[in-house]
Parts: sequence; structure tokens; C-alpha cells
Amino acid sequence: MTAKQETLNNGQVKISVEVISIIASIAASEIEGVNAVASGFVDGLSSLFSKKNYTKGIKVELKENDATIDMSITVDYGFKIQDIATKVQSKVKREVENMTGLNVTSVSVNIQNVVIPKEEAVAAIEDKEEKDK
Repeated sequence: MTAKQETLNNGQVKISVEVISIIASIAASEIEGVNAVASGFVDGLSSLFSKKNYTKGIKVELKENDATIDMSITVDYGFKIQDIATKVQSKVKREVENMTGLNVTSVSVNIQNVVIPKEEAVAAIEDKEEKDK
């Protein structure tokens, strides 16, 4: 199924899986420590050169009024991965349920990468070079 369809007094309302993906992506990106919602290295590179696509890295399955969401994210170095994943699950579930009326049965979070801030990465390389001398 590619959309949630509901019949109301004045007609029908359809919510596509892309809309659910966008809601999930925005909700996840609001969590401190989440660097990006991404589907892979190559897709991540291509998104640098094109407009942002919120549905990358998110898979939504709908069965009647139930939704399951699988998403891949990258996190910033220095944050507890378990805490970030738990916060993402909670926020995505809450936002999707509030905005769509769906029952979110599960939110699976795959941590795909850890991003080191540029300053720390440069300092680590300089430290390594000095130790190698």
C-alpha cells in the first residue's frame, strides 16, 4: 500500500508514504546529535549536489492504520548512540502519529555513520603526524 486513505463526509483524504517519510526525517533531524538522515554514502554525496530529499534513508510500510518506519541516520561524534536512537524513535513515533492519525507500530533506527567535527578531525590528524615523527 502506498497511501493511507480515509473517507470523510466531504470526500477522501490520502496520505502518501512520502509524506510520512518527510515527517519522520524532519522529526529525526530535530534531535541534538543527529547529523543527517541518509540512505548511504553514494546517496549522501549526490544529495550534496542536488536539492535535499527528505525521503532518502527512510522506508515506510503501511497496513491499514498501522505504519512501520525504518530509517538510517548519521550521528555526531561525542553523543551516546543509544540515547540518540531512543530519542529519534520516540520523536518520530509521536510526530507521525500526531500529524497523520496513524498508529506507528515500530521505528527502527540504523546508525550508519559517525561524523567527526572538522576541527577535531584536523587536530587528530595533526596529533598523529607529530607522533609519527
